[in-house]
Amino acid sequence: MEENYQNRTAFIKGAKDIAKEVKRQASKKVGRSVDRVSDEYAKRSYSRFEEDDDDDYPMQGSQDGGYYRGDSQANDDEGGHSDSTEGHDEDDEIYEGEYQGIPRADSGKGSLFTDIGVSEAERRKDQEELAQQYETILQECGHGKFQWSLYFVLGLALMADGVEIFVVGFVLPSAEKDMCLSEPSKSMLGLIVYFGMMVGAFLWGALADRIGRRQALLISLSINSIFSFFSSFVQGYSTFLFCRLLSGVGIGGSIPIVFSYYSEFLAQEKRGEHLSWLCMFWMIGGIYASAMAWAIIPHYGWSFQMGSAYQFHSWRVFVLVAAFPSVAAIAALNTMPESPRFYLENGKHDEGWMILKQVHDTNMRAKGYPEKVFSVTTIKTVKQMDELVDTGTDTPMWQRYRLKLTSLSQQIRNNIVACFSPEYKRTTFMLMAVWFSMSFSYYGLTVWFPDMIKYIQKQEYESRTLTFTKERVEHVTFNFTLENQIHREGHYFNDKFLNLKMKSMIFEDSVFEECYFEDITSTHTTFKNCTFIASLFYNTDLFKYRFVNCKLLNSSFIHNKEGCMLDFSDDFNNAYMIYFVNFLGTLAVLPGNIISALLMDKIGRLRMLAGSSVISCVSCFFLSFGNTESGMIALLCLFGGISIASWNALDVLTVELYPSDKRTTAFGFLNALCKLAAVLGISIFQSFVGITKAVPILFAAGALAAGSFLATKLPETRGQVLQ
Repeated sequence: MEENYQNRTAFIKGAKDIAKEVKRQASKKVGRSVDRVSDEYAKRSYSRFEEDDDDDYPMQGSQDGGYYRGDSQANDDEGGHSDSTEGHDEDDEIYEGEYQGIPRADSGKGSLFTDIGVSEAERRKDQEELAQQYETILQECGHGKFQWSLYFVLGLALMADGVEIFVVGFVLPSAEKDMCLSEPSKSMLGLIVYFGMMVGAFLWGALADRIGRRQALLISLSINSIFSFFSSFVQGYSTFLFCRLLSGVGIGGSIPIVFSYYSEFLAQEKRGEHLSWLCMFWMIGGIYASAMAWAIIPHYGWSFQMGSAYQFHSWRVFVLVAAFPSVAAIAALNTMPESPRFYLENGKHDEGWMILKQVHDTNMRAKGYPEKVFSVTTIKTVKQMDELVDTGTDTPMWQRYRLKLTSLSQQIRNNIVACFSPEYKRTTFMLMAVWFSMSFSYYGLTVWFPDMIKYIQKQEYESRTLTFTKERVEHVTFNFTLENQIHREGHYFNDKFLNLKMKSMIFEDSVFEECYFEDITSTHTTFKNCTFIASLFYNTDLFKYRFVNCKLLNSSFIHNKEGCMLDFSDDFNNAYMIYFVNFLGTLAVLPGNIISALLMDKIGRLRMLAGSSVISCVSCFFLSFGNTESGMIALLCLFGGISIASWNALDVLTVELYPSDKRTTAFGFLNALCKLAAVLGISIFQSFVGITKAVPILFAAGALAAGSFLATKLPETRGQVLQ
């Protein structure tokens, strides 16, 4: 009896030591305090000892059955080992620290993978069992404070994506003048973000299935924040373009990761509704971008310059402020744990169990039931096909990193190929068609609308243009604004142009003789085939790009403002219109968001997707009646408000149609295709601005009709457990 008592005392001491180590590692990995978990671990280890020794000390086991599986074999000499991955027999016993990624001491040197003889059929069976059990566990955890906290954290990441879409469009009118951009350069700047997001969606979506949702999202948001910050300070156009490209690459991962991440904390009956509520943050991002642009960019006094080499204007302040949601998302995400489903899919039982217990305890405390115990003791984990091991200490570090990178690339490639396996091939191709058709029409039309409004404004402005031909002006001083005029074959002798602004002025085939230009600010002003004789330019922004095929005879420039300059006299109403139109267009999706959230789990994803697409298709034909600014704005709001329901349904469907180990890979691939379709739609639709309305409308309506038809062929996922 005394000997058994001493053995029990020694075992309890060993269990407490292991509990301290578990606490240290878990705090690092999960990012929370696990005092209760470590204490419970010691308590349950004690209970297991009592059960093993019930001949001498008959006692009842713990109420919830213990933390580890009942069939786990503890090694008493070493204080017990955590059997963190199911499916290992005694010959393949999990050793202490394996969940930390430490390879076995007896691993063969130079080997990259250790085959544990797990077939795909066994792994699939494990995944099916885990899916059912995980749904039951989420039901026990409930929906409460934890999910709402994660909702706002991930909402910031989605908000950052919404902001990124609008940033370039808002700064382009100022940036094109500040950087002296040509028309092709402006087009490239407008599309570069979509190219970056296309690459980012594919890259981060694939990585999130291998390194974890939280870690991949943190890295992608960090890249977005860093290069958004740099883009507000760089001066050259090519450098600015490069920074915006990498900023887009970073933010491209937010949509596929955010929806997959959040879905893995939602029970079946809450999933469709709350994923739809999450979509509202994209709208909030658009409203934030519009409001900040409206509040900052027109304030040209918010600028400074260091000589003529470095200038920091108000539009750069806006670019800086636009990065705040991404930075806030990074800070908030550090307080959240990894997806427990990701851990369980990768054989990490302990980490997954502790996070689910955290979800349960957080929700129960918030609901006033702090005494309610998390009854789950073991969770099914998925057997791993192969396991990364160390290549030995003699292997050079660069070679080990190369092998790990090769392994990661191969795993990502296998995931992508799996999306086109016979089991998922039909679903993937159907979703590709639906994503492409919706993106082509939506982004094409939403960019075409503002361009059409600008075209209508331009036509109205040009209708008021004054034209002067063969005028002769001598000894006259111009000290007032010259705007929206065309002068052809004029002759100006001994005239002075002092402290004035030239806006949309064109001089063609004219002669300026002994003229004096001082303190001139110009925008959209050019001199074509003109001759300057004995003329002087002092402190003007009239430089070589303003003179097209002109002759300068005995003329000189003093203190000339080289490069393109911002026009500080731009009409505020023009900027107001750009921001106001986008603000209304973004706000118009609020009713669609609310309706889709309330009905998603009631009528189903397919009905929501197909029905919204059909109504959007019909609404396209009303666009031909928009011949005024107010009419075009109203139609833009109508189209946006209707089509948002289809986007929400498509996001939910995509999340639910793929298993957890391929979810973000598939979502990222489809989202990358979406951005490619957006680039094509924008490019094609813009080419018809000012030519015809019929072709863009027919393209958009046809794409939406095809998308709604194909959507009906997809499987309904309402009421199903998350694969």
